[in-house]
Amino acid sequence: MPALPPPVLLAPEALPELAASADVLLLDMREPDAYAAGHLPGAVNLPYLTLVREAPPAAGFAPYPDVLADCLGRVGYSPQRCVVGCDEGISGKAGRLLWTLAAIGHPGGMALIDGGVPAALDAGLPLADDWVEVEPRTLELAYTAGARVMADREWVLAHLGDPSVLLLDTRTSGEYTGQDRRAARGGHIPGAVHLDWTRAFDPQTGRCKPEAVLRAQFEAVGATPDREIVVYCQTHHRSAHTWAVLTHLGYPRVRGYAGAWSEWGNTPGLPIET
Repeated sequence: MPALPPPVLLAPEALPELAASADVLLLDMREPDAYAAGHLPGAVNLPYLTLVREAPPAAGFAPYPDVLADCLGRVGYSPQRCVVGCDEGISGKAGRLLWTLAAIGHPGGMALIDGGVPAALDAGLPLADDWVEVEPRTLELAYTAGARVMADREWVLAHLGDPSVLLLDTRTSGEYTGQDRRAARGGHIPGAVHLDWTRAFDPQTGRCKPEAVLRAQFEAVGATPDREIVVYCQTHHRSAHTWAVLTHLGYPRVRGYAGAWSEWGNTPGLPIET
């Protein structure tokens, strides 16, 4: 392992140096066909949907620990390795990987490639077209840090109106207001503030904006480091990237609500606002 862990948002230019100094497990979160068409050398394919559990109508819960252990074991995960995720770029897939690793208390470094595979190409990194196979490992995993980085429906309901907690809705403005309804009910969790997750990206580069700009955007909606931030979207895909950005910025208490609107908006009796 390197002396210091990598930043959560890792510039693709920094990947070769990190790989040379650490036992890095590079995981490509894209679909197998995209991976086969070209991936970063040494990357192992771990399709995004292996990290989510559907319980209709909700679609984004964390997998059961034994299922997660099997998935990560098949790609060569071990707690001592530095795990780096990559995806299509403007995506929440690698962020969801990091949030999941944080929930199991992963002690090694972890990062996502800022801008994903497109940014790596722009930075001059090569692509490979082989299919990387690894020796499977037998793992026993548990969400030992889940109480710190996860929020479920009951936790959110119990903290409505708590001034020390900020609910951050990262969906589109139409979803937030209920005009774009993607569940039985439209709207948002009472008290939640809105910040579209895509505002983190520079549209010209596909990478995240400078840290000062990101901080200003969060603070403008009340997301300050002294508060506990709970991010959600429809399935904790988009909001997982927001979780990663906040973690990168050093926010000490950030949770992801994996049930998200696909659970909240489809559960009769839960309060909503439009």
